[in-house]
Amino acid sequence: MLVFGIKQAWAALFGGLLLLAIVVTKLFELPWLARYDWLFLAAILIQIGMLLFRLERPREVLIILLFHLVGLGMELFKTSALIGSWQYPEEAFFRIAGVPLFTGFMYAAVGSYIARAWRVLDLEITHYPRRIYTCLVGMAIYINFFSHHFAPDMRWVLFVCVCVLYARTVVVYRLSKHRHTMPLLVGFGLIALFIWFAENIGTATKTWLYPAQIDQWHPVSI
Repeated sequence: MLVFGIKQAWAALFGGLLLLAIVVTKLFELPWLARYDWLFLAAILIQIGMLLFRLERPREVLIILLFHLVGLGMELFKTSALIGSWQYPEEAFFRIAGVPLFTGFMYAAVGSYIARAWRVLDLEITHYPRRIYTCLVGMAIYINFFSHHFAPDMRWVLFVCVCVLYARTVVVYRLSKHRHTMPLLVGFGLIALFIWFAENIGTATKTWLYPAQIDQWHPVSI
């Protein structure tokens, strides 16, 4: 378990450093720039460092860039005046509409973790369903992310679809000499749990806030 935790943390290095920057910029008021702008510059430096030290490969950076762009688009939608799912309460120079540019890197951090985990843990997947089913469920999840503001929220139906689709799928990973297995759904659950931890760090530091947290902070709903 210790080796597993260390390897997972190493795979999630990008996200861990970005969370550290979020905490540090909250604890210490840095000069010259707004906090969100410091976070934007820190994220760029982290990305450059990951490439220079060969912790990410150029091909992986393209995947991470895709996560960044998609995430930025999702942020623009969710923080718009019409939707208002969450907000960024501080000022920033590097921003588009009401969205600070560092936010795209939070999604990129997830992409970085996925890309690095394949190498760090030498992953293989068995009993994977046909890719067309993954594409269809993935599209439905993204559509629901936007459409549930105007139509019935289908997230619970989609949860069931994911569980049925990947019920037999197993992840094979290496810690040292030996290979181990884990149901893919357990892996999804662990990833979601740590993203929830990150959500609580982000809102506790008031980096972003949900409407119910503006007057008084409380943990993000599971």
